[in-house]
Amino acid sequence: MDEEGTVVVRFEELLKDANSFPYLALVAFDAGGVLRLLFLLLLLPLSTLLRRTISQTAGDKILTFAATTGVGLEKLQSSARAVLPKFFAEELRAQPWRPFNGFPDRLCVVSSFPRVLIEIFCKECLGAETVIGAELHSFVGFSTGLLLSKNNGKLPRFSLPRAVARRNLPKIVFHDGRLAQKPTPLTALLIILYLPLGFALAFIRIAAGSLLPMNLLRYIFPLLGVHITVEGHPPEARPNGGTLIVCNHRTLLDPVFLSAALRRPITAVTFSISRLSELLAPIRTVRLSRNRAEDAELMRRLLKEGDLVVCPEGTTCREPFVLRFSSLFAELAGEIAPVAVATRPGLFHGTTARGWKGMDPFFFFMNPRPKYEIKFLGKLSSEVGSCGGHDLANYTQSVIAAALGYECTDLTRRDKYRVLAGSDGGRDVKVKKEKMKDGSF
Repeated sequence: MDEEGTVVVRFEELLKDANSFPYLALVAFDAGGVLRLLFLLLLLPLSTLLRRTISQTAGDKILTFAATTGVGLEKLQSSARAVLPKFFAEELRAQPWRPFNGFPDRLCVVSSFPRVLIEIFCKECLGAETVIGAELHSFVGFSTGLLLSKNNGKLPRFSLPRAVARRNLPKIVFHDGRLAQKPTPLTALLIILYLPLGFALAFIRIAAGSLLPMNLLRYIFPLLGVHITVEGHPPEARPNGGTLIVCNHRTLLDPVFLSAALRRPITAVTFSISRLSELLAPIRTVRLSRNRAEDAELMRRLLKEGDLVVCPEGTTCREPFVLRFSSLFAELAGEIAPVAVATRPGLFHGTTARGWKGMDPFFFFMNPRPKYEIKFLGKLSSEVGSCGGHDLANYTQSVIAAALGYECTDLTRRDKYRVLAGSDGGRDVKVKKEKMKDGSF
């Protein structure tokens, strides 16, 4: 802490693992895919040699060049906002951070990491006032991969210190990127070698799901390495009309695995999925218009035809949280059966907010041993079902969250896309990025 009331912290000292390779590998895969990751891995021996013979800074410059050269600055900022915060948060040391928790003065973070990659996390998750790191050189909006002279020794001067936001360990609700775990050099190599086999395996699994009868999938998928765990008693098929099945949303495949667990096809309503996903879907999918009155009438009509599944969160959430439920489903007459869904991806996430959603099923099925856990929670009693729409939606959200051990939040689909994609999720209009409530990101 200096005489002006500024707490100065070196970013690397806050992390359990300050090695730059895993974080640059995440950026490389997010920005350029497997070829960029391969380029980074090929330069790793040279980086290691320079670290041992010259300096750690020289080695880090080589890796930074491999991960960022030719990448647009907007793409790097997008990766810094959507991908890196989760992994930074997981690597925070509790002990070094605790002395600053609730400290009333300003926080300045200095680092040898490229500033563009850590600034968003430090300011929005740690409450830093100023971030000083290595500066990436750019040309016409694209990174050259070269680092300019660092100013780590130059500290800011403040005349009027003021309180910053409380600094609890950050809670990450939203994040993006395809990699499900922090890539060490060995993990990165295995991912590169596995991808051709993984894509072939995903093609076979998707073909099986699309072509085989629904009542056989629960038995066929385990033979293909896809594990489905079912708990509770699924609702029986009704001779007249159907049951409204309400579940949290983990991937686009939720209705397919629910159908496999029920051993019969069901209809799913969606807000927006790619044409490829609609084409490959082995069950009927119906698009909602986002007009509340029209959508309610459509869902009533579909329920008269049979079982209907809806995901009231309106978007997927990877972390152990359940987003706020829309009350539309709760305003429909009929039986409601809540279902809790959890996934265990392994290597790849089968969801994206910024990429091509048509690849979501492929990435999920590219995992060596993907797992789906489905918990049928019975039907809501008529007494509960008679509650008002918002109360019923909140109750259903809490029931599903409790069954999974997840936390309920007030965050919505729109919040997610504002954080991860800079849009409202429905239009390509850029909006101002907002900090999430109670320190969540």
